[in-house]
Amino acid sequence: MNLYSYNVNGIRAALNKGLLNWLKEKNPDMICFQELKATPDQINVPEFETLGYHCLWNSADKKGYSGTALLTKLKPMNFSFGINSPTFDIEGRVIRTDFEHFTHVCVYVPSGTMGDMRQEFKMSFLEAFYRYIKNLLNEKPNLIISGDFNICHKPIDINYPEKHENVSGFLPEEREWFDTFIQLGLLDSFRMFNNNPNQYSWWSYRQQARSKNLGWRIDYHLVSTNMKHRIKYAAIHVDALHSDHCPVSIEFD
Repeated sequence: MNLYSYNVNGIRAALNKGLLNWLKEKNPDMICFQELKATPDQINVPEFETLGYHCLWNSADKKGYSGTALLTKLKPMNFSFGINSPTFDIEGRVIRTDFEHFTHVCVYVPSGTMGDMRQEFKMSFLEAFYRYIKNLLNEKPNLIISGDFNICHKPIDINYPEKHENVSGFLPEEREWFDTFIQLGLLDSFRMFNNNPNQYSWWSYRQQARSKNLGWRIDYHLVSTNMKHRIKYAAIHVDALHSDHCPVSIEFD
């Protein structure tokens, strides 16, 4: 199976930039989107359904904000939205789907770049998400977590790390959380295949950051150790230009 994750930074804007044609070309078995900034009634959902996808949309209560989606050609046995916390779930940040041989979680972690209150909100979400995944792993040991974590885990995952030590997304407490999260029994699938520097999935729109490759790797597929032998490949698709992010993918049995 091919599984993609893509923060589209507004799905309507991404569709205007050719997202649907790209989706037809890549033809993933599953793809999850983050930062929809739209509700299903604002999207031509049948365009996705005619490609063979079962579509799940978890939009934020706030219009034009946040939201996640999952498109899958393999029909899920069960699905749920959120992490059982109204404070966070109104922002449409999590979709869980259960299949016969694995469980998938799509997540869009809040950004903390808008000030101290949002940074506190981000850290609170991370704590709640940790507990949610810890409990889920006890129930569903074959787990894949895909999405935008808004954290660069290690210095190799960000340009000029020494310049970003006090910047949200690379704060010591965020990276410490990521260390603890991984210790639940998770693997960074991309680093199973590629340990090179300068591998990024997000670039600021400012100062020609993308053309200069001044990026951050904040989009991940984390897999449980039970799934390790089933992961065949992982990649970052920098040629996709529908967003300030690019898609990341894994292939698995």
